[in-house]
Amino acid sequence: MEKLRAGILGATGMVGQKFVKHLAEHPWFEVVSVAASARSAGRTYAESVSDRWTMDMPVPASIGRLMVKEVEKDIDVISQEVDLVFCALDMDKDATRQLEDEYAKREVVVVSANSAHRWTPDVPMLIPEINADHLQIIPVQRRRLGTRRGFVTVKPNCSLQPYVPALAALAEFVPLRASVCTYQALSGAGKTFKTWPEMEDNVIPFIGGEEEKSVREPLKIWGRIEGDRIVEATGPVISAHCLRVPVSDGHLAAVSVSFERKPSKEEILSRWAAFKGKPQDLQLPSAPLPFLRYFAEDNRPQTRLDRDAGNGMAVTLGRLREDNLFDYKFVALSHNTVRGAAGGAILTAELLKAEGYLSRS
Repeated sequence: MEKLRAGILGATGMVGQKFVKHLAEHPWFEVVSVAASARSAGRTYAESVSDRWTMDMPVPASIGRLMVKEVEKDIDVISQEVDLVFCALDMDKDATRQLEDEYAKREVVVVSANSAHRWTPDVPMLIPEINADHLQIIPVQRRRLGTRRGFVTVKPNCSLQPYVPALAALAEFVPLRASVCTYQALSGAGKTFKTWPEMEDNVIPFIGGEEEKSVREPLKIWGRIEGDRIVEATGPVISAHCLRVPVSDGHLAAVSVSFERKPSKEEILSRWAAFKGKPQDLQLPSAPLPFLRYFAEDNRPQTRLDRDAGNGMAVTLGRLREDNLFDYKFVALSHNTVRGAAGGAILTAELLKAEGYLSRS
């Protein structure tokens, strides 16, 4: 199989580095172009990240040799080199939105880990196991952009990854209300303990903007296409509280939920065990199987729980218990090295290729 040519925008930042790590040996994509700001451009990738490489592996040699281009100035050159770009830019949202559109207008497929386009009505915001059908809005977006091939897709906020799949698997019982408290790792802020030492033995009890994302973004994911836009679902109603905790990778969510038709515990566990989506049906390279895995123990440390879950596991679940205010409560964990900003975007790109929206230009 001839690999598709991929570029990474914002390649020198932490999320960009995760793209480099996950794409270095990918069977479908080959990184042929890396781009960043003007201060990083003009050097090899290995040179540009020499004092800030945070991954648990050396810089891949094939990518390390690439010369870093300037993400805005070199847009025409980059667009001629690639079939798609993964966007990990850390820029003003309006500037990011405009730049992603400019790449799309040059007939490049843009798969973004940035939040800039999450609320553009004809841009699909994907958790591929849940709303792969939203890809059907792409022809509408192409007409707006005036493109034949180019378009933009975006992934949701990483804090959604633990609990949205767990609730989506129970859609037949109609979740009505959910109270969610997320305990979010340093990786979600693009930090490590080395770059953010004040987070050692510390907690930040509020993360600006995260609560709104945790409440609203699931409704777009669970929404439907109407005409030229994706219309949000009306429920469930979610209340969210988001905290930053001293954990390297992985977002934990404590969830309480009520249903229109209360399922039994056995029904919930069977739905979680059986839940899969289009990525699993298509056997995409990054598709975890099983997608949801249940652990009944209450006293397992997060790092052990994640390690036991195995590579490729998107979500692990703590003990399911009945609740006096809601029907049930449980704990869900999503590990960023698997289904974080980079992992979710790469799975989206695999789905685009498998469904015929992405091919060699």
